[in-house]
Amino acid sequence: MSGQQRFKTVLLFGAPGAGKGTQGKILGAIPGVLHMSSGDMFRGMDPESRLGKIFREYSTRGELVPDEVTIDLWQEHVGKLRAGGKYDPTTQLLVLDGIPRNVNQAALLDGVIDVLKVIHLAFADEKEAISRLKKRAMKENRADDAKEDVIRRRLDVYRDETRPLLDHYAKDRIADVDALGSPAQVLLEVLKVVAPLQATYFGNALA
Repeated sequence: MSGQQRFKTVLLFGAPGAGKGTQGKILGAIPGVLHMSSGDMFRGMDPESRLGKIFREYSTRGELVPDEVTIDLWQEHVGKLRAGGKYDPTTQLLVLDGIPRNVNQAALLDGVIDVLKVIHLAFADEKEAISRLKKRAMKENRADDAKEDVIRRRLDVYRDETRPLLDHYAKDRIADVDALGSPAQVLLEVLKVVAPLQATYFGNALA
């Protein structure tokens, strides 16, 4: 996308169980905001496309999709949303959840997205994250995912691969939000970040 203006973007960031999906879905219901999660991207992919077949090759082997392929898939997905009239970067703030997943993906996206803020949904105590993930897994009848060793492995992957993203972006771009409040309390703090950005960059777009 060289030569094109970068998409104005907010990243939802945090450990597993921090509530990124919950907050993203709420934000996505606001006019002028498009929430895009990595899960939505993979589910919306054409399995018979070139990239879809590549993705299937890795997923059927239980392997992570290489960063370059993931970013290509993301750009293809964005292109479809734009072509279908579901995303207009001149009127919509893009909220990403689950992508970029690591520093290399962030570097690959630096020329495509203009990261205005990184909303870091933070846990003061890892025990709270484990407790929340256990409860969520049991509620969704995923007993295997409720095992503490499985949860700790997910948190280890987050610490090793994803958390270093906080050092990729300038400190003044990071907005820490306590993830332990009620969904409404967390949303209030998230909106204190998102609302001024929407007003600044898209204030007259919906008029």
